[in-house]
Amino acid sequence: RDKGYTGKETKAKGNGSMKRGNLSIWEKLRNKRIAKKRAPGERPFSVIKRTFNGDRTFVKTLPRVRVKEMFKCFAYDLYQLVTLERKRISVSQVNNRKIVEK
Repeated sequence: RDKGYTGKETKAKGNGSMKRGNLSIWEKLRNKRIAKKRAPGERPFSVIKRTFNGDRTFVKTLPRVRVKEMFKCFAYDLYQLVTLERKRISVSQVNNRKIVEK
């Protein structure tokens, strides 16, 4: 997992100049700030890698790699659209139940 996700404890890494020492509070806070900025951009890559087996591209030429990656991104967009549509439907059903119960 990436450090920006809240579901798992972060492994703070510091700046690499001191390998064995503990991180100071300032270094831990710096790592958290970096992780918060990085997390939204890392999620699409995580989904592409996990769901579409997108960790490697087996084609050799650059134009073919571009096309293959473009289709992976297109598939991610469709996947995200379906997810958001399901969420919207479930939220609207919950809202309708609240209205009926009142």
